[in-house]
Amino acid sequence: MKKTLTILGFLAVFPAGAALADDDCFVPMANWQPRDAVALLAEENGWTVRRIKIDDGCYEIDGRDAEGRRIEVTVHPATLEVIEYEYEDEDDDGRRDRNRTREGGDDD
Repeated sequence: MKKTLTILGFLAVFPAGAALADDDCFVPMANWQPRDAVALLAEENGWTVRRIKIDDGCYEIDGRDAEGRRIEVTVHPATLEVIEYEYEDEDDDGRRDRNRTREGGDDD
């Protein structure tokens, strides 16, 4: 019985871990756009950048959007496609998550 519960617990957690791995960007550094291009992307979208960092192989922009909300934006390093956009809505003190998924396969 204990063994069965352990296996079921592992299987319940395993798919979630596989889904989280999809947020990673696997791109050789030679194919990355420069950090200045990421800053320009932020400027074009009206975002104020506090920090641009690398997380899980992707660019991550921390800052504020045009409405003044705190944002965290994950950007593909080669294409500069927005992979994930999170903002903090101060009305309900929660984080909103607007995910954008890549079209096609994982050939990055």
